Amino acid sequence: MSRTRATFTGFVAVLLWSLLALLTVGSAPVPPLQLGAMSFTLGAAIGLIWAVLRGSTGRLRGLGWPVWAFGTAGLFGYHALYFAALRLAPPAQAGLIAYLWPLLIVLLSGLLPGERLSARHLAGAGLGFAGAALIILGEVQNAGATALPGYALALACALVWAGYSVISRRLEAVPTESVAIFCLTTALLSALAHLAFEQTVWPGSWRGWASIVALGLGPVGIAFYVWDIGVKRGDIQLLGVASYAAPLLSTLLLVCAGLAAPTLRLALAAALIAGGAALAGWASTRPTKFTPRSGV
Repeated sequence: MSRTRATFTGFVAVLLWSLLALLTVGSAPVPPLQLGAMSFTLGAAIGLIWAVLRGSTGRLRGLGWPVWAFGTAGLFGYHALYFAALRLAPPAQAGLIAYLWPLLIVLLSGLLPGERLSARHLAGAGLGFAGAALIILGEVQNAGATALPGYALALACALVWAGYSVISRRLEAVPTESVAIFCLTTALLSALAHLAFEQTVWPGSWRGWASIVALGLGPVGIAFYVWDIGVKRGDIQLLGVASYAAPLLSTLLLVCAGLAAPTLRLALAAALIAGGAALAGWASTRPTKFTPRSGV
């Protein structure tokens, strides 16, 4: 797979993650850990079926426990920290801090072999972050010191996903099919945490069930597989900046669904995100020594 094709494949994850807010709203009143267990079970099933159809189930054998621990920490760790942060701090501010992960990916990717971090990458990441801030922050509300633990968890959330994405680049030999195992383990841990801390609540309508199925198939399913391909074989810096499109697209979908109102803030955010992605894309047109491995 070429570097360009892998980058576009990874961007599919960004498009799917833009559906996360809309589908999560539709899945109410299912509590978050239960929702994670249900959707990640579907996400694992997608990967296992894919492996069977490709005849590549054998690639799942021999995965060492460090790989299992790494993948599970990335998927379960991110979502557990994110849910906890939103319970302890104002959602808008906590969400903004958690969405530092695209910027962290761009910065940390400069440490990878064969990658070069330029001023244009930094400028593009800064513009994208400013656009995401306009969308996520919304009306700023003052919060007391009681919110500080939530902010710390949100920052840890961003670090976990950025670290997972960047380190995945060094694990090219680990097949993408392994994400199915990560999803399965995450579903199990989410179920155990749900039984310990939450009360089980099932969807009350067909729309609720449809939202959960869509979550498992898209944002919490296919998205992780294509993201794995993108960060391992694509332009990880461009993917990091382009990830700021997720909150923009998510907000646009909420507007179309009548759950949010179009504002000047949204238009300005769109310009900042588009400009940041274009700037990073310009920086990423340089020649590269990176040679992707075959066998995804």
